[in-house]
This record gives sequence, structure tokens and C-alpha cells, in this order.
Amino acid sequence: MATWNSRGLRGSTLEDMVNRTNDRYAENGLALIQKIPTPITPIKIDKEKRHITLAYFDQKSTVDYIGAVQGIPVCFDAKECATDTFSLQNIHEHQVKFMGDFEKQGGVAFILIFYTHKNLLYYLTYEKLYQFWKRALDGGRKSFRFDELDESYILPHKSGILVPYLDMINKDLAGREDEE
Repeated sequence: MATWNSRGLRGSTLEDMVNRTNDRYAENGLALIQKIPTPITPIKIDKEKRHITLAYFDQKSTVDYIGAVQGIPVCFDAKECATDTFSLQNIHEHQVKFMGDFEKQGGVAFILIFYTHKNLLYYLTYEKLYQFWKRALDGGRKSFRFDELDESYILPHKSGILVPYLDMINKDLAGREDEE
């Protein structure tokens, strides 16, 4: 099983890693992906430090990232998991609906999961996410185990790219073509 080589990245968050990867992809003309800020309304502001100390979310956010890869619309969320079991409570119903609608419009939606205890990144296709989601709605498990996942969607280590998800998008698209 492949493991993630994060030497030199200790202390970096998954979001930082994805942002740096997106910058690299943009610099090379491979993709244009933007982080979607979560809209908030500040309630309390520390004027000396110029920090928001209390706020509430204005609306439900959709996903963390949205953009295009070589003309293909892409949206995804990035999550961290410290165990072999990923709780579906980490994903909200409105996000699953948005991702499903996004795919119906010809886009590619997915979740990047960083399994911190295994030190590896996983690309969860929307199709697989929806299978787990449907199972939960039908009264089954409200989580999924790592051993239920297709190991071929573990992101490989790639020199110079922290979160090399473009290869997995190609694999995801190729799998769809095979089904047709």
C-alpha cells in the first residue's frame, strides 16, 4: 500500500497542501481551481488585534473548491480523518446534493480525504460517496471503513506536487467511459 511522503510538511494542513497544489497546477496551465470562502457575519471584533472573535455562518457553503481542469468543471471538498472509519456526519446533505447536481451538469465532483494516521490521501468519487450516503439513508451504516475503498484511488506520491489529484480525475473519467 502506498503511503504519503509528507516529510517537510509537518504542521501543514490539508487545505494548505491543496492550495499549494492548486497554485502549482495554475502556474503550469493545467487547472484553475479556487478555494470557496465560507461567508460569515462578524459579531465581535477585537479592534486592537483586528481579529474577528465571534461570527456566524451566513449560509450553507457548497464545497471547498471549484474550478476547471482542461475545460472540465470540477468541484471538491477536502477532509481529514484520524481513524479507519469516516463518519458521513463530516459531509452535509446540501453538499451531497450540490455535488450530484454538479455532476448532472457534466462536471466532476469528489472528496479528498487525508487519512492522517495512515499518512495517505484518498480520492473518493462522487459515485462512491453517494453509495455510502444512500446506504445511510436506507438505515445502514452512517460511516464507511477504509477497507471498503478501492485502493487504486489512493493518491501516489509525485515529486513537486503535494496533492496530485489530476491523475485521479482522469481515472474517474475513464471509469465513467468504461461504464457507457
